[in-house]
Amino acid sequence: MITTVVWGTGNVGRAAIRAVAAHPALDLAAVVVHNPEKVGVDAGALAGLDHDLGVAATSDIEAVLDAGPAAVVYAASGDIRPDDALADVVTAIRAGAVVVTPALYPLYDPRSAPPEVREPILAAIDEGGGSLFASGVDPGWGNDVLPLLLSGLGSTVDVLRCQEIFDYSTYDQPDSVRYLVGMGQPMDYQPPMTAPGIPTMVWGGQIRLMARALGVDLDEIRETLDRRPLDTTVTTATMGEFAAGTQGAVRFEVQGVVGGEPRIVIEHVTRIHPSCAPDWPSPPDGGAGAHRVIVEGRPHIEVTVEATDEGGSRAAGGNATAVGRLVGAIDWLVDAEPGLYDALDVPIRPAVGKLGTHSSERITA
Repeated sequence: MITTVVWGTGNVGRAAIRAVAAHPALDLAAVVVHNPEKVGVDAGALAGLDHDLGVAATSDIEAVLDAGPAAVVYAASGDIRPDDALADVVTAIRAGAVVVTPALYPLYDPRSAPPEVREPILAAIDEGGGSLFASGVDPGWGNDVLPLLLSGLGSTVDVLRCQEIFDYSTYDQPDSVRYLVGMGQPMDYQPPMTAPGIPTMVWGGQIRLMARALGVDLDEIRETLDRRPLDTTVTTATMGEFAAGTQGAVRFEVQGVVGGEPRIVIEHVTRIHPSCAPDWPSPPDGGAGAHRVIVEGRPHIEVTVEATDEGGSRAAGGNATAVGRLVGAIDWLVDAEPGLYDALDVPIRPAVGKLGTHSSERITA
């Protein structure tokens, strides 16, 4: 069994605990928390399961890594603490662990990552013998392996478009939604996530990765941005009130330009309420969120993925798919040479040994 640590127990960490506990090749060795109130709590309770897993959460990171785990699922957020997340991951790799994480956006495509991010990881790999694979949903499988797979079904491909369409009122991340994305802020507020150059920092690696896989050279990467205010004040179940006149929807594209035309496009359509920007794309079933790939060519292909978890939440479902991709890669990474890997290196693993084996486990979160 591969001894595996889950570091962080928020939206991603809950799903990570469940995924590790369900994986037939992995052994949940420890769960790392930062909140003192969670120390000593059983991992099953933290994951929203209706039974204990026999692993008590700890805040003693040094003791956990000194025990020599084979793998670490780093589930702590890197959105508002990227330097701390990088330092944590470097520490785990230096301890010899295979690390999988959604927290380090620049390393989704290591070849284009800035040296100040890539070099500490490579140094830790050389020193400790660990590995790193960073991935998620979008950025992640929604704009790397899935669109590339679908592109292979076309006779001709004019544009490869990846969309995330989400109602962010379902996200239990108030700081990110209100301040990083800018929902509920005055229209003259500059959301950090959509500031010029930031979408390319986050999603540009995915554009470059897809271009590399498709064998094309990019002329450049462009960004587009559109924002809409709320017509009326709305109250959401998760994050409270958002006032009329404040930002209620944002739409942007990161475009890979080939031969002067946008050919590889990652598009985000994000609302805080369905009433805002009703003319923009919506999930086909009218639900709270979806990921869609559109292959514009011959034939025209559209595939929409709608994932739910934790009582039907689309946000939790998306997190769970990111975790499934990462946790499912651990045994492959353990068998591979130490290194810094990307989505073109790491195959999606079939659910070997999982089919029907945990259907009786109920999630209470």
